Amino acid sequence: MIKVPVKRISDNFIYRNSNSTKTMASKHKPIIGITLGDVNGIGPEVVIKALSDSRILNFFTPVIYGSSRVLSYYKKMMDIEFNYSQVKEEHNFIPKKNNVVNCWSEILELTPGAENSVGGMASWKALKQASKDLKDGFIDAIVTAPINKANIQSDEFNFPGHTEFFANLFNTDKQLMFMVSDKLRIGVVSGHVPLENVASKITRTSLEEALVAMEKSLKNDFGITKPKIAVLGLNPHAGEEGLLGEQEEKIIKPTILEFRKSGNLFFGPFPSDGFFGSKEYKKYDAILAMYHDQGLIPFKSISFGSGVNFTAGLPVVRTSPDHGTAYSIAGKNEASSESMYAAIMTAIDIIKMRRERIA
Repeated sequence: MIKVPVKRISDNFIYRNSNSTKTMASKHKPIIGITLGDVNGIGPEVVIKALSDSRILNFFTPVIYGSSRVLSYYKKMMDIEFNYSQVKEEHNFIPKKNNVVNCWSEILELTPGAENSVGGMASWKALKQASKDLKDGFIDAIVTAPINKANIQSDEFNFPGHTEFFANLFNTDKQLMFMVSDKLRIGVVSGHVPLENVASKITRTSLEEALVAMEKSLKNDFGITKPKIAVLGLNPHAGEEGLLGEQEEKIIKPTILEFRKSGNLFFGPFPSDGFFGSKEYKKYDAILAMYHDQGLIPFKSISFGSGVNFTAGLPVVRTSPDHGTAYSIAGKNEASSESMYAAIMTAIDIIKMRRERIA
């Protein structure tokens, strides 16, 4: 197994496992589209920091979707060296350069830390252009900086978040919000759904689709031949044999048993509090949670700052950092780029894994 060191802005080294001694041969280095997200949040800052060490350009070609003016503003604000080239000719991306696609021509009034329509408009224009290039095959993957799910809403964008947007764009309802890090991987069945509606979303069909998507991704994207997956219960104490809820007995257990009959290594349902409190999660390749906070609270408690949001089940690769716009620290040069960096490198790893499978 080859380990390639990549020098970060800090003095520490981060090692990426290639998972194979095979090279990409004649394949080009991945072209990764990176959106700036809400320009009044920390998106531009973490993008600049993640790409500021030029040695990262040996591994892929970055294409930043947003605005060179926005990058210049934050570059000066942080007093950081960051070189980039504006894309003058459509889709003419230069290797070993930070390429910038200007997605709007007007001069925006930037107000770091403010939630407003400017941030929403810029988020959508960058995402719209980048996702078109992704669908048309001009970039190999997309890494999305954080958006504000409220101010981006419009007639063109009417989704709870990136995950649902990309599922619609690529016409699939089999996508899975998959939070991944070096420490654990957690997917959620019901995603961005109000808590009062969660129980109605837990059906045999939704559970089966989530488990199939998770196992397929673990095999195809992470190279795990026989994934071992833990399934959490929906109710306190995993229903206490029906005393505290019936979903475990009527839906979750029977679904797991059916998969087990086919040889799948699926286990549960586990009470989520004891499962994470006892560190039982370390025994599994991935965990399937029933709803958003059940999965993301433990994930961010364990992996915050280095975790990645990966949308499994898509024909393309999409990742993002595990944090939001963080308006409270926007414009203060305090944001860590570790999660953005991890999102970029995870996208590269998954592209390589998929290429190796079809080589």
